[in-house]
Amino acid sequence: MKNQFYQYILQLQDTITAGLEKLDGIAQFKEDLWERPEGGGGRTRVIENGGVFEKGGVNISAVHGALPAAMQTYFGVGEVDFFACGLSLVLHPKNPMVPTVHANWRYFEMYDADGSVLKSWFGGGQDLTPYYLFEEDAVHFHSVCKKACDRHHSDFYPLYKKQCDAYFWNTHREEARGIGGLFFDHLQQTETQSMQDWYAFVTEVGDSFLEAYMPIVERRSKESFTKANKTWQEIRRGRYVEFNLVHDKGTLFGLKTNGRIESILMSLPPVVQWVYDHHPESDSAEARLLEVLAQPKAWV
Repeated sequence: MKNQFYQYILQLQDTITAGLEKLDGIAQFKEDLWERPEGGGGRTRVIENGGVFEKGGVNISAVHGALPAAMQTYFGVGEVDFFACGLSLVLHPKNPMVPTVHANWRYFEMYDADGSVLKSWFGGGQDLTPYYLFEEDAVHFHSVCKKACDRHHSDFYPLYKKQCDAYFWNTHREEARGIGGLFFDHLQQTETQSMQDWYAFVTEVGDSFLEAYMPIVERRSKESFTKANKTWQEIRRGRYVEFNLVHDKGTLFGLKTNGRIESILMSLPPVVQWVYDHHPESDSAEARLLEVLAQPKAWV
């Protein structure tokens, strides 16, 4: 399974970066290959200063070795070996009318002293963070997510949508990071779902990413915007940074397993503002966004 999924994310990275380069029209992804001293490595691809994307990354990694002590405590296990691979992407657009997007699809194995698999599971999802809310964009993104889920089980979309709303919640701000999407973790073999079933589901979601995001970018990247719109985007990006550094489990896992710092922190936007006690004008587009972020919404 780990070889099958690793080959999949290699191909998916190529597909997504090619599609995004065509959409951007100016910039291309810079590729870095890196190795982890304890075992494994990755292929980082970053795009900057493009026609559409101010900064973004589409990264894959496959790391293995002894599970560090901090992660042993987190997982509640003793000294074990592990393997983890996945694709993680974040795209920060130039135009504040275009939402930031994040996605991740990953696979994990844990081994006993004899090298036998103790546990294995999939995780991942995709979610949207707009700066200005266009309801039809939210409906489109969630509709594509729901369609991918419904091909496997009618319960998946409502369950993983709810988990996404709960996960991407800035508890110290009491607001959502964005308008959600899907989030799933610890998808393990059960009596009704084999690991091959979960592989089919996770790759279905991965294959749906460009369909979910690109039409929104194509539509909104042509919108005009003001300096005030850009300032609001940069203030909201601050909340994105806060979530990634305070709450995000993927960032924590990368830092605790001696991952490549530049690849882990590529998710952070290039220009951010923290304005003291900032509040948008009442009844403004900015205030309406905050109203939506205060309470998860059913988009489809």
